[in-house]
Amino acid sequence: MTSTPRPTSAREVAALLSDASLDEAAALVERYADDPRKQVQAAVRSARRRIERETAERARVLGMYELQRELGGSGLVVGVDEVGRGALAGPLTVAAVCLPDEPVIWGLNDSKQVPPARRELLAARIADVAVAIGIAHVEPASIDAVGMGASLREAMAAAVRDAGVEPDAVLIDGNPVHAHPAERCIVKGDARVASIAAASIVAKVTRDAIMVAYEDEYPGYHLAASKGYGSAEHVAAIRERGLTPIHRVSFCGNFLDRPRLF
Repeated sequence: MTSTPRPTSAREVAALLSDASLDEAAALVERYADDPRKQVQAAVRSARRRIERETAERARVLGMYELQRELGGSGLVVGVDEVGRGALAGPLTVAAVCLPDEPVIWGLNDSKQVPPARRELLAARIADVAVAIGIAHVEPASIDAVGMGASLREAMAAAVRDAGVEPDAVLIDGNPVHAHPAERCIVKGDARVASIAAASIVAKVTRDAIMVAYEDEYPGYHLAASKGYGSAEHVAAIRERGLTPIHRVSFCGNFLDRPRLF
């Protein structure tokens, strides 16, 4: 006697649709589109929305790679971005990243648009995939001495040198910096060009780790939380305690009620 296969429960179908990859989800939606059970239909609708979101996200990231190749040409392309330009404390940090066309790193975006935990994962993925990565820092005393414009130019040039490659194109987020003969600047490039987005993420993760470490060395300044930027708590600490060696004196004049401590 042959037994009839037991029908898949609505709960099991919903779980399948929820856990499926993008390609698997499309096939499952087609399979269960006419299933009359309410739980299944709700799961199908949810899966369709997820497919739309993920398809749009993939198109966004692929567009970043396409623009990178369009702007950078067929040679070796390095993307450059900075973190910490407007901070009151800590270094200016610049990353330079050279990415291959494949494999695509899904999720690349301006670091400010990526949650911290996701940034860490993406930074690790970038480290695995990148052809080259360079990092450069400019410390607060140097920023005070020469100003932000010169600091940014030197840090970007140093990050490209640190990458150890000879780029045919250097794509930089923002306005012209004159950091490299092959530079090309793209406004909002960190959200539009794959290698610049990667540089944004690497620079952010690198600098954030430095600022978190400074929390133990200079307690009370809320450096782990503020990352050296002018949060209300950080500014209040400057007014109460004065400046430390990692503060940019030229950035903090409006907050100083007492001389620096160190």
